[in-house]
Amino acid sequence: MDTGLTAIAEADIEKHRATAQSFITRIVVLEDSSSQSGTGLAGTNRRFVSTVSTGSVRRTREIELAKTVGAIHPDDQLLSIPQHTLLYRARRGIAIALAVSDVFARSTDLEALQAKNARSPLDGEEATRFKKLLSASAYVAAFTFAAYLLQMIETDGEAPNDIAEPAFQFDTPQDGVKSVLAGLDAALSGATDDADLATRARAYARVAVDGLLTRKGRFDGLGAFENAHIHIDADDFTIDGFDIAPGKKSKPLVMTFKKPEEVVGNHIAKYQSVKLAKMIMAYDFDRELNPFVELGGFLFTFIGDGSPGTGKTTLIQMIAGLMHGYCQVAGYPFVYENFGVDQISSYQGKSGQNCRQFITNVLNPRAIGFGTIDDIDQVAAKRSDDRASAGQQEITGVLMDAFAGASTVIRGNSTFGMFSNYPENVDDALRQRAGARWLVDGPQTREDYIDIFVLLAGKNHKIPLGEHDLYAAQEIKRAVSDAYEGHAKPQEDGLMKVYDRFLKENGEPRTLADVGEYLHLIKEAEPRFTGRAIKNVTDAIKMRAMDIELPDDWFEKPETFMHKTYDDKKAMIEELRGPFSLDIVMQEINRYADSEFRYADKSDDAAVQKLLRDARLRERAGREMEALKQKGLWDA
Repeated sequence: MDTGLTAIAEADIEKHRATAQSFITRIVVLEDSSSQSGTGLAGTNRRFVSTVSTGSVRRTREIELAKTVGAIHPDDQLLSIPQHTLLYRARRGIAIALAVSDVFARSTDLEALQAKNARSPLDGEEATRFKKLLSASAYVAAFTFAAYLLQMIETDGEAPNDIAEPAFQFDTPQDGVKSVLAGLDAALSGATDDADLATRARAYARVAVDGLLTRKGRFDGLGAFENAHIHIDADDFTIDGFDIAPGKKSKPLVMTFKKPEEVVGNHIAKYQSVKLAKMIMAYDFDRELNPFVELGGFLFTFIGDGSPGTGKTTLIQMIAGLMHGYCQVAGYPFVYENFGVDQISSYQGKSGQNCRQFITNVLNPRAIGFGTIDDIDQVAAKRSDDRASAGQQEITGVLMDAFAGASTVIRGNSTFGMFSNYPENVDDALRQRAGARWLVDGPQTREDYIDIFVLLAGKNHKIPLGEHDLYAAQEIKRAVSDAYEGHAKPQEDGLMKVYDRFLKENGEPRTLADVGEYLHLIKEAEPRFTGRAIKNVTDAIKMRAMDIELPDDWFEKPETFMHKTYDDKKAMIEELRGPFSLDIVMQEINRYADSEFRYADKSDDAAVQKLLRDARLRERAGREMEALKQKGLWDA
């Protein structure tokens, strides 16, 4: 979506090309010297260390990026394609950074102050203002250059951990770019081949962007850039202020999408998935907010659990397919990412960085995002599990902070789904951050099994269907109504005992006080039913209150609903919603509490089975030991 983007003309970039070419050829930078010498001691890996302190001395250093890149293959006078690409990207990034700094100067007082300073030196408040804006312009240029490298350089290699942050200089835009370029040259000096070259360049760009973001608070006057959305058509490169550190360019989504009618069973999960896909499309890119966040009912996180083969992957494909289709109609960018076990790293801190990047990419406020963590019990560990790797513990911490941390901001443009066959193995605090619980139990009834067999068997046969109304049981409205009514009473034995006790002491619930009493009894039976659990229940109740069917024709043409203003969308949605009833309250309490008792029972069953297995093994070992003693073969 290009609404509100500032396009920079190619001519404005081209005028900086000569300067950019000279930068990658040879520049001289000033840097602080240290006691570490560049002179190696013969026959050792150590360097000569002077006994004289030179910490306050600044020295010049020549940077020749083209030579550094070319030195990777010293026996070949021509650059390889990866070498040439990196040099071209560096030159192009410098030119764009200087062009963006020009845009920043025009959008502030800097351009006028530069012209005035050229006629006569400024003094007083004007001189102070000029210096502050010039430093801010240098910061913008450095950030743009680093962001361009980060987004335009693609690599799948493991980032090295010896990349150093550059010695930033913010005197002028050219100084800012030079300091980033000098750091890039230092990072590439250790490259061994073309693949390592790209990996080190991208890793350095990430370090530089992170370093710049930590220094943002030092600069005044960045407001003009903070809210800017600048687009370079030729490179498909966009900067959205400082909200999100840019990641690598998104690639076209390749996935086998499923239609709702191809999902058999899982009625409540399927119904809420369809609602969620429509709900997220109400997001307003100008306000960067979704009316459903303000009105209630937006589903930011959910967890789906069920036995293997019950349809969790199919559900993911269905949600992604619906969102992708709606985004194509509206012309919105769509981001789908899955975080899996392959992103757990052996390097300390790297797993957490990978997870944070995953969260950042999906939360991008300029796109519709859907993030999944499949098999979350393997990806994130319980904090009490001393057998889990450090990487798994890092991921648990990042996800907890991202889903319900102090800095979590829910805009309503993205949602995260966690899926697991063994949710009882997920950390309690992380699991309770899932706003909704979907039991993905697959086909259940006779009709479900007929429907799924006919669907998967295909049409390459002439076998008659028999007496069966095909797919009638999969009609969402009818199936969901039956499924919700099934939660009027608890389904788990542990919760049923609590419910029976409540009815015996209080009778049928009629007031909010009765509901609170029921919740308190659940808490006494299941200590994990905390305040966050109550919040999740109330969010689910609000979602049921917003249990409105957004008409399909709203999503056939973008101007009907998706391209309307935020206030118009909000008014259209408010017209459809109604109040919730006590029946809905009890259904949602039972649905959520059933899941907690189900997880607790599974966890207890697993622990019991382990103890039984250990006991059987000890008995077997005892019998075999006695047999060996009788034969005289036991030597203790």
